[in-house]
Amino acid sequence: MAQAVEEWYKQMPIITRSYLTAAVVTTVGCSLDIISPYNLYLNPTLVVKQYQFWRLVTNFLYFRKMDLDFMFHMFFLARYCKLLEENSFRGKTADFLYMLLFGATVLTGIVLIGGMIPYLSASFAKIIFLSNSLTFMMVYVWSKQNPYIHMSFLGLFTFTAAYLPWVLLGFSILVGASAWVDLLGMIAGHAYYFLAEVYPRMTNRRPLKTPSFLKALFADEPVVVARPEDVRFAAAPFDQIHQD
Repeated sequence: MAQAVEEWYKQMPIITRSYLTAAVVTTVGCSLDIISPYNLYLNPTLVVKQYQFWRLVTNFLYFRKMDLDFMFHMFFLARYCKLLEENSFRGKTADFLYMLLFGATVLTGIVLIGGMIPYLSASFAKIIFLSNSLTFMMVYVWSKQNPYIHMSFLGLFTFTAAYLPWVLLGFSILVGASAWVDLLGMIAGHAYYFLAEVYPRMTNRRPLKTPSFLKALFADEPVVVARPEDVRFAAAPFDQIHQD
């Protein structure tokens, strides 16, 4: 059993493994009183006036108490973060990291701006950890990129992946959890999907370009598609080669 878990962990792609490890270590450390959540939560005043910039990162690593909700989010983090990195972002580790950074920036911006809007400031003031929202963003992006996959919710009913975020949002409301957390993740996920997938098809422009310094951090190997044996392919036309 231990060996199987070890193999499963080692086979995770680097970003998924790093984020999952940091989240588990941080949450366990807080549960054992080794780390104080008061040093991790998002506090704009402390960030700006006391230069506690680490809060911009640590609020995405703490998943509250180690209970059923924690296991639930760890499952979604491990599953959908891994699916995205291994499939949609295969061979594009820097792009995947950039997606997470974009999502974290959007989520932080929404909370900061929402905290300044009358009648909404009280609700946003309660959102001091954005880890669940970032996880939900990954679920949303995966569902948009794989809309026709059939899924089942607790064996009660089936649906396609396009409706997965809405099913989970309804479940959160049903169990009495805050809908704001899931809604923020959906907003961030839709912002990324629109700018990365929809807008480029509409305008032939790509506003989300991964910075070169991020690409330099990862030496991604090109994805190689196996070619069947004893099958000959005609040479590509010269003009096609030139365009590529």
